[in-house]
Amino acid sequence: MHVSLRLVRRLLPLVLLLSFVASAASARYTLDPDHTYPSFEADHMGISTWRGKFNHSQGWVELDKAGGNGALQVSVALDSIDFGQEPLNAWARGKDFFDVAHHPRAVFKGRLAGFVDGAPTRVEGTLSLHGVTRPIELRIDHFKCMPHPILKREWCGADALGSFDRSAFGLDAGKHYGFDMQVALRIQVEALRDK
Repeated sequence: MHVSLRLVRRLLPLVLLLSFVASAASARYTLDPDHTYPSFEADHMGISTWRGKFNHSQGWVELDKAGGNGALQVSVALDSIDFGQEPLNAWARGKDFFDVAHHPRAVFKGRLAGFVDGAPTRVEGTLSLHGVTRPIELRIDHFKCMPHPILKREWCGADALGSFDRSAFGLDAGKHYGFDMQVALRIQVEALRDK
């Protein structure tokens, strides 16, 4: 097949423009582990609400604000649980709860959804925890991107929340004592656009 040089010259700018638009549409961001903390609230026999967080997580976000879509994956080190009380942390890491020797990480994978003015309002995904994977949806209450003042790259942050039934993941300690199995999640996350 013979393609004329004239046709190639006419189409080349269009091909280059389309490839630029396609690459500019979606951007990848790496979660900042020093500013990302999945935290939780769990019932203590109806007497009080215990709060804690995980100190170590990592992950990425693919974001296409103009196209209104994106994806993410977050991996949480379960041995970094922090109730602010070391004996309780040690118990939660042990075989009677997370069993981190066999299940060291929780992984959330999801799709960004419900975009309004280029910002997602929810994440639809799955949580893999304690060898079980279940669907979970998070609501995004706050989402903002701006240039990082020092690194001069786009920097995004969000506050997300949701809940799940921990007994659905085989984490039913305290159920026979009347503990509510619903766990509330509150996640602060910050991510920096990759170079």
